[in-house]
Amino acid sequence: MSAEMTSAAEEIDRLRAAIRHHDRLYYEQAAPEISDLEYDRLMRDLQELEAQHPELVTSDSPSQKVGGAPIEGFVQVAHRVPMLSIENVFNDQELAEFGVRAAKLAGAGDVAWIVEFKVDGVALSLIYEQGRLVQAVTRGDGRMGDDVTHNARTLKGVPLQLEPPFPELIEIRGEAFIANSDFAHLRAEHEARGAEPLKNPRNATAGALKLLDPKFCAKRRLRFFAHSVGALTGVEFRTHAEFLDLVRRLGLSPVPGTVAKPSWTAACEHLHGMMEELHALDFEVDGIVLKVDDLELREQMGATSKSPRWVVAYKWEKYEAVTRIESIEIQVGKTGTLTPVAHLAPVEIAGTTVSRSSLHNKDEIERLGLKIGDWIVVEKAGKIIPHVVRVEEHRRTGDETEFHFPTHCPDCGTEVLRDEGGVYIRCPNPQCPAQLRESLRYFCSRAAMDIEGLGEKLILQLVQEGFLTSFSDLYRLAARRSDLLELERLGQKSVDNLLAGIETSKKQPLWRLLTALNIRHVGSRTSQILADRFGSLDVLAGQTPEQLEQVEEIGPISAQSIHDWFHSEIGRRIVEELREARLNFGSAEEAAQRVADEAAGVLAGKTLVVTGAMVRRTREEMEALIKRHGGHAASSVSKKTSYVVAGDKAGSKLDKAQSLGIEVLTEDQFLEMIGETD
Repeated sequence: MSAEMTSAAEEIDRLRAAIRHHDRLYYEQAAPEISDLEYDRLMRDLQELEAQHPELVTSDSPSQKVGGAPIEGFVQVAHRVPMLSIENVFNDQELAEFGVRAAKLAGAGDVAWIVEFKVDGVALSLIYEQGRLVQAVTRGDGRMGDDVTHNARTLKGVPLQLEPPFPELIEIRGEAFIANSDFAHLRAEHEARGAEPLKNPRNATAGALKLLDPKFCAKRRLRFFAHSVGALTGVEFRTHAEFLDLVRRLGLSPVPGTVAKPSWTAACEHLHGMMEELHALDFEVDGIVLKVDDLELREQMGATSKSPRWVVAYKWEKYEAVTRIESIEIQVGKTGTLTPVAHLAPVEIAGTTVSRSSLHNKDEIERLGLKIGDWIVVEKAGKIIPHVVRVEEHRRTGDETEFHFPTHCPDCGTEVLRDEGGVYIRCPNPQCPAQLRESLRYFCSRAAMDIEGLGEKLILQLVQEGFLTSFSDLYRLAARRSDLLELERLGQKSVDNLLAGIETSKKQPLWRLLTALNIRHVGSRTSQILADRFGSLDVLAGQTPEQLEQVEEIGPISAQSIHDWFHSEIGRRIVEELREARLNFGSAEEAAQRVADEAAGVLAGKTLVVTGAMVRRTREEMEALIKRHGGHAASSVSKKTSYVVAGDKAGSKLDKAQSLGIEVLTEDQFLEMIGETD
């Protein structure tokens, strides 16, 4: 080989390695190091060099991902390992029933589960031999599928050559899909040239994979996420989590947000939390999959003729509607977070009129490419709050206007700051009127100090009139009774009731005060855990982050947040002012007595589940009462459940309790049982 050829070969190898490196950063880690323009230059340089030296072109070069000769027709291929379907469940009761069956098959002890989003795309199997992509097959009927290798080579996130070391043979299964943001552009392009409209991302993906010319498939911008393994030679792993680690190392991306949980209960709790994150995804999801992590245990549990017994998909009804964004408003929350909220032309979705939708943060607006005046698709999945899925770009007229996220707080004018390493933008001014108003509202709410008579309107009035500038000002209102009587809509009786409610709140338990203090990452459950562990506010304030991390369910972020709040200037000031107001800071003796009282409580040793809407107490209050009287508040119904406390619209948990013969209590019956009827 000549010196020129050697030099060209070395440069081609360098460019290919660089492009593969940047592909992994972009598609697997979502952390690109270079701009799209710089990436395009690398690809152009590679293509020019390969054009000059065609003898150096290889089938696994990144330049070969787009292009290639059209095929004449599709060939049916038998799957090496059948691609079985997954059992579906559609509510909590059916999910719980699956869990009971799985536990019996798995035997004694907790079983670790993988929890992942079910991407609404087209199932695809990628087969690599000696690290090279040799075949890609659609699911078909589960036993035979179409060979779509020519199109799969164009997919973003599908490497033609795996990163070494790689197995002798590995079949990586996953979903081909079109991102919502890409679909919005594609649909607009189709409309502009008078082509048949694309119905939805999934149909567009299926259609792209069936195209005979890969150049046209490449224009659809398909992507790929891995979620399971088929045939395998030359490597072993014990768990699905280990397989996902291998997938990442080889250069592919698993379904984002996939996690392993140590038990069925933990997996189900995480599942419901994932449903709250659907708005942040740029791809369609039609369920959440739970599957056993241990591969040997999967073999033991086996499969029916249709589906494995170790995996289930929790699915929901999806309802969509198209409406228009009329305006975007910025709301400042109790921790200073600036949240954009879209005001929509009212539209009915699943029997509910929707006129507002949170846009969550600045990045969400940019990801969606939203403009004021845009027509958008709004989705309501199950019980989840409606969220914006994508923009209908093809309906744009040019009259839409860009939304500019504020650089200063809309309430106090302070320059806003982005969380370090985060997506939220906050007003850092602790004296911001909006933060004060929202934090006071939360402080007085039923979830926190539960002060009767202090609603949102009255708090706003007291802030505007200068009565309230801090939490401690609440406890100085008694000295300003005559001034309060001068305010509109406040008579003698309402003022006296208000002051009585404020005085009573001084005796609230420590966990309520901790909740009310509005420390980031500290909600009512965390507050109860901290109060039980440390007994008093002063003992808690003296803990180091390392000591706080030793507490069950307290992670490093929460631990640091708690420590920083108590050692901040504003935190110290709030604590001392509330001490002067003689609020209950708790004590080690009180904590010990509480533990003793719980052990002797009427619910000692009992497990209760609260479901449905309560009238006299919030869900958090009901669960706190259960704990105070010695019981355990669980989130799901099982044979171990002692009672189910059912309110209005109790749903599947009530159905399951009745099927298992578990005693069901009304809210009043429960309160009477524990002696809390007043």
